[in-house]
Amino acid sequence: MIDFGGWEMPVQYSGILEEHRAVRQRVGLFDVGHMGRIEIAGPQAAALVSYMTTNDVSRLHTGHAQYSAMLYAHGGFVDDILVHRLADHRFFLCVNAANQDKDYAHLLECGRGAHNRFDARIENAGARYAQLAIQGPRALDTLQKLASVPLAQIRYYWFVDGEVSGAWARIARTGYTGEDGFEIYIPPEESRRVWEEILAAGAEFGIEPCGLGARNTLRLEAKMALYGHEIHASVTPWEADLSWIVKLDKGDFVGKDALVGQKERGATRRLTGFEMRGRGIARDGYEVYVDGLPAGWVTSGSPSPTLNKNIGLCYLPTAQARTGRPISILVRGQLVDAVTVPTPFYKRVS
Repeated sequence: MIDFGGWEMPVQYSGILEEHRAVRQRVGLFDVGHMGRIEIAGPQAAALVSYMTTNDVSRLHTGHAQYSAMLYAHGGFVDDILVHRLADHRFFLCVNAANQDKDYAHLLECGRGAHNRFDARIENAGARYAQLAIQGPRALDTLQKLASVPLAQIRYYWFVDGEVSGAWARIARTGYTGEDGFEIYIPPEESRRVWEEILAAGAEFGIEPCGLGARNTLRLEAKMALYGHEIHASVTPWEADLSWIVKLDKGDFVGKDALVGQKERGATRRLTGFEMRGRGIARDGYEVYVDGLPAGWVTSGSPSPTLNKNIGLCYLPTAQARTGRPISILVRGQLVDAVTVPTPFYKRVS
C-alpha cells in the first residue's frame, strides 16, 4: 500500500505482470474511488464548462463524454479531465485524485469569479461517489451479468445511468488502460458489495483485481498522460502531443491566448516515445541526451509486459523529436542507448 494523492492505494494484488496481462487478455477490476468528481449545473453550465476547458462541449449530446483539459492563463495544465454531459444544463467532471480541490477552486475563481459571470452551480461532489473500472476484452461479459442496461449499446465515450448489482450506477464506456471496458460511479456505501459481486461475475473469465502498478504500465503502453509526469502546470497541450483536445475555433477559454501565441511561434519541445536499446530501465526524471548533450527528461518509463521491451516517454527539443532518432538515457550514472519510436506503443485491435 502507498499514499497516492492522499489515498492509501494498493500497488498490486497478485502481481503487476499478472494483473497487466489479465487486462490485456481477459478482464481486470480497479478501485479508482480516489478520482475526483465535480458537478456543474444551471442555465449557463455549458457556457462555463466551455470557457474552463479546451475541448468543445457543444459537440456533446446528453450521455456523451469527452477527454479535455483545464488550463492556467499561461497555457499550462491545471488538470486533464473527462467531461460528461448529463443534460443540456448539467455536467459531470471526472478529475485527477490529488487535483480535485485545486480544480474546484480554479473553477470557482476563473469560471465564477467575483462577479459570478456564469449562472451555474459548482459542486465538489467526490464524496458522493465511489468509482470502479472494469477493463479488458471480457469486461462487457463480466459487467453485463450485473447491469440493468444492455452494455453493448453503449458506444466508446458514452454513458448511461442504470443499475449494477441493484445499486444505482453511472456506467461509462471509458478507461485508462487502452482496452475496452467500463468505469462505473456508484454510491460509496455500495462499493464493497459491488466490488465483490464483479469479482464473482468475472471469475469464469479469469478476472484479477488490479492495483496502481498495472494501471501505470497499461496506460503507458497506450500513451495516456499522467498528471505530474507528462502534463503539469509548465507543460502545454501542444508540447504534450494533445493538440486534438484543443479547439481554438470554439470561442474563448482560459489559456487560449497563450496557446494561440505558442502555436504561432511553434512549441520548442514535444512529448516523444522511446524504446531502450541498451540494458536498463528509464525512470521518471532521468536525463535524456542527444549527441552526447543533455536535451530533455523522462516523464514515465517502465518495462512493457505486452511488448517485452523497456519503454518510456520523454520531452525532447521539437527538432529532435522524430521517429528513429538515437538518444541516450542517463541510468544510474551511465548513458544507455535508446531510440525514439511511434506511439502509442500498444493499440487495441477492435
